[in-house]
Amino acid sequence: MEDRKIIELYFARNEQAIAETDRKYGAYCRAIAYRILEDRLDSEEVANDTYLRLWNSIPPQKPDPLKPYVGRVSRNLALDVYDFKHAGKRRGVTLALEELAECLPAEDGRELGESAALTDAISRFISSLPERERVIFVRRYFYLCPIAEIAGSLALKESTTAMTLSRTREKLRKFLVKEGFAL
Repeated sequence: MEDRKIIELYFARNEQAIAETDRKYGAYCRAIAYRILEDRLDSEEVANDTYLRLWNSIPPQKPDPLKPYVGRVSRNLALDVYDFKHAGKRRGVTLALEELAECLPAEDGRELGESAALTDAISRFISSLPERERVIFVRRYFYLCPIAEIAGSLALKESTTAMTLSRTREKLRKFLVKEGFAL
């Protein structure tokens, strides 16, 4: 089913919207949650919570396109579960968000999608990157993939991948300052 039709179902308050969202984006939600939580049952719970959150936010929201909106909701819910389960522990998710903290005006990377102006600026920045840098950046900071996994999938050395991320974060920091965001 097309995203437009799914959104129409949400606006009509038709419960079929949840089934269609699960059919089209369920695996996507669970994959995002599993990447963060590394637990199948928690990932299932996050997917179910995502559908509830979508039900409560559409309307008034009318996301276009739907997939990134679903992904953002899943990611934020999974990070909430992660925070609850790993309070005080330092793991890959925490490290990835700490890397971004130095170049974003928010306290941590979770605020990325909360400000429309910041979201727009970051989207423009990411779109301006060469494909390889863009893939590395998105896989690390949205999907929270470990550097070793990114390097392996792109046939790069881990040091090359880490350096690319470092340089891209610095470019992002400079870009956001130029755009008027106080860091």
